[in-house]
Amino acid sequence: MSDLTSFPFFAGDQWHDPASGKWIESENPADGRAWARVPDCDAADVAHAVAAAKTAFNDGPWGRLLPAQRGRVLRQIGDLISANADRLGEIELRDNGRTGTIAPGLREGGWQVDSWHYYAGLCDKFEGRIIPAELPDMHNYMSWEPFGVVALFLPWNAPIGTLIWKLSAALAAGNTVVIKPSEHASCSTLELMKIFSEADILPAGVVNVVTGFGPSTGAALVRHPDVRLISFTGGTSGGQAVAAVAAEQVKPVIMELGGKSPQIVRADADLDLAAKGIAGAIFPGGGQSCISGSRLLIHADVIEDFTTRLAALAAAEVVGSPSDPDSTIGPLANRAHYQSVLTKIDAAEAAGHRLILDGRSACRDAGYYVGPTIFADVPNGADLAQTEVFGPVASTEAWTSDIDVIRKANDTPYGLAAGIWTADVALGMRMAARIEAGTVYINNYFNASSQSPVGGFKQSGYGRENGIEGMRCFMQTKSVWLATNPGPNDPLDA
Repeated sequence: MSDLTSFPFFAGDQWHDPASGKWIESENPADGRAWARVPDCDAADVAHAVAAAKTAFNDGPWGRLLPAQRGRVLRQIGDLISANADRLGEIELRDNGRTGTIAPGLREGGWQVDSWHYYAGLCDKFEGRIIPAELPDMHNYMSWEPFGVVALFLPWNAPIGTLIWKLSAALAAGNTVVIKPSEHASCSTLELMKIFSEADILPAGVVNVVTGFGPSTGAALVRHPDVRLISFTGGTSGGQAVAAVAAEQVKPVIMELGGKSPQIVRADADLDLAAKGIAGAIFPGGGQSCISGSRLLIHADVIEDFTTRLAALAAAEVVGSPSDPDSTIGPLANRAHYQSVLTKIDAAEAAGHRLILDGRSACRDAGYYVGPTIFADVPNGADLAQTEVFGPVASTEAWTSDIDVIRKANDTPYGLAAGIWTADVALGMRMAARIEAGTVYINNYFNASSQSPVGGFKQSGYGRENGIEGMRCFMQTKSVWLATNPGPNDPLDA
């Protein structure tokens, strides 16, 4: 283990080895070899990090900063991340196999830098209000306040991007933070802490990171009584576990969970535009996105033509090492997930679904590679159409009635996103109003903005990230009543 890069955990602006002496090896999914190690933090390590965050909020300068002062710090953070985009991108590439697309979003003008600048400007825009209560001689006003110590749970598919969404809003609201990244992809988050520490940009304890497994490290963080709010992004089963633990202390939770997002293609759609948009919504990143639009509902009149176009685009994707600039699809992020995706493809084939394109041919001895895979004629009730694969796997089904396809689109326990492809934009807007999803795209897919809220319906979660709503979730309201009754000797009555 001595040749592995070590990333200690970060608490109170200091680096710490785990109290237990236990470490977790992090594999490079491009070749399956361990390249780094991170702490397997226990409850004592978690308590250390939470204590640092609590002290920073209650006694440190962060809790006393005015909103505009916090905004200036956030703008500096955005600039700092932009200056270190390549450094962060390289670590994330090595840790979870993302192709070289991460760095551009971290540079000036990229949406991840924009998140910091957006919330920097929003810090001092949350105004309270006077409430005209119908009580004599009473002055009632409402104010917004931070929760205090909040815990941020990150997924392994996009740790830096998800962290920035959460962290920028949480800090803008005035909270201090303990971050728990996935045990499969912790290194880019810890690298960001190195960048913060080197720049001396935040007071000690404002941002802390503990690493480890969900049932131990994660549960200890959720249970800690000084953690006042949880923000969790991950799978539905993980979200259910977090919610159950948080409920013991009636602790609020923000959740973005899984999805099985439908894409509706009407007969009047521009099929080239739809095929390109849908291919881009599924296959880049190896399909490892919660909003991946992989459940394709195609009008019967165009399904053969559309499927031919989609298969041609998918077959042209280059599956290879994320360090190769020609690669458009890198490996899946870890061994367990790789095996899970292959198992689901095998099961779909065994169920008799027609295999149009088989991505298992991209598998190799070293690394966790799966190429684009397309199944045709998959009924909406089939496991493949209802279960999140989280891989580069699409299924198609024909339809003929607009009303019927809306019913099919909504016939899922999830409600994260949906796509509609049609030349009739007015009809597309009416269909969007009936779709049960937190985000609906019409004639596009996968767009995001710092200003636009993201979140799910049904089992895809609750609460929002990004936009004003994203910051509001990290704040609570306080109502203050002030008695103004002057009493019997009011000088104004003289």
